[in-house]
Amino acid sequence: MLNALRRLFTDLVERGEAAAFAVDDPRLAVAALMWHVIGADGVIQPNERERMLGELERRYRLAADDAHDLAEAARRAELESAALQTFTAGLQRRLPIAERREIVSSLWRLAFTDGDVHEFEDNVVWRIAELLGIEAHERTALRKEVEAAAADEALRMAEARREGVGEGS
Repeated sequence: MLNALRRLFTDLVERGEAAAFAVDDPRLAVAALMWHVIGADGVIQPNERERMLGELERRYRLAADDAHDLAEAARRAELESAALQTFTAGLQRRLPIAERREIVSSLWRLAFTDGDVHEFEDNVVWRIAELLGIEAHERTALRKEVEAAAADEALRMAEARREGVGEGS
């Protein structure tokens, strides 16, 4: 499996498509996990992809083009490996717990993007969090924090739409 990933990235680097993102780059692993989450329900919505790119830009301070390149390299890596452990093992060993918690929060934000967390999305984020060494009570707390923020955002958007409608009348 690892050899297949190495071959994939060697091919990409030789073609100049992903030179900035090596096989062992934690950014690549996080982006691959993001693809796994947004694809868990079988449908990747444009707003989910946009949110993922925004998360990558924000988290890693990337320009839009670099975030796109990272996402594409990660998409290819994620297609090559169905095992979450391929991406979580290095993150669990190398990253401090606070950073792993933030990754899980990002994954929850992606899952809540379309307003409805599909049971497959819920399950995959839960499994990733477990593989990253996040305790069950922390996984639950992170989900609730993101869910509350998503509900607040949805409420603000609904109020803004109502105000916009009222102003034009």
